Amino acid sequence: MDIKNVSVIGAGTMGNGIAHLFAMKGFNVSLIETSENLLEHAVSTISRNLDRQIKKAAITEKDKNDILNRINKVISVDNTPSDSDLVIEAIFENKEAKMAVFNHLNGIIKPDSIFASNTSSISITELSTFCRPDKFIGMHFMNPVPVMSLVEIIRGYSTSDNTYTEIRDLSLKLDKVPVEVFDYPGFISNRILMPMINEAIFALMEGVASKEDIDTVMKLGMNHPMGPLTLADFIGLDVCLAIMEVLYMGYNDSKYRPCPLLKKMVAANKLGRKTGEGFFKY
Repeated sequence: MDIKNVSVIGAGTMGNGIAHLFAMKGFNVSLIETSENLLEHAVSTISRNLDRQIKKAAITEKDKNDILNRINKVISVDNTPSDSDLVIEAIFENKEAKMAVFNHLNGIIKPDSIFASNTSSISITELSTFCRPDKFIGMHFMNPVPVMSLVEIIRGYSTSDNTYTEIRDLSLKLDKVPVEVFDYPGFISNRILMPMINEAIFALMEGVASKEDIDTVMKLGMNHPMGPLTLADFIGLDVCLAIMEVLYMGYNDSKYRPCPLLKKMVAANKLGRKTGEGFFKY
């Protein structure tokens, strides 16, 4: 398939980044959300990010206008273009919600199109149970999408070789580095990253060291660009908790038990940067 028309379901942090990337690489993008306000906010975010690229001389003002003109704002999943060659879902991390989107789209989108989820931890096999499992795959982009080079390509149990090859080759066209991953909870990135963050939260809860010192150890001792608690705030503590719960339930292993402090902070809506306060204040 020659993929030209891409629909992105969800215009949040990951969705608008994915739309930005595809439009920048010349694809026609339909960005789908539930309201005009959410779409306007997403396009404003993309515009600001493009302005940063202009300041770095990575693109021109004309490039920016061309990129924005390739993004079509669409209200409601019901209006997803039926001729989409690729549909990428980037809504919140909830299995039932994601399945509902794909099951609904299965009757709308042409049958030879590929469905992909940007999920960071939920089983691709489970998401594809009731809709074109051979043409279903995971495309886990990293945040910020236009900047980070990695994309995890997750094969569900029934994902065909042709589907994998098409998405791998597409990722290369996007100037990304695709890594083939098989469908186990957390894939690779979050199976390794999230327990580290969770353990840092345990260390803070147990009073082993201050939040600043925990981050300093990992930055200076392990050469990480940011400490695990700062990174958790950047990701969103609700997202961290959701991924830890997927790992915990998926493996039934106590080493993936979410830290009680993490659960308490999410309950208090101290989610990190997006709420102005997490482990640190913003």
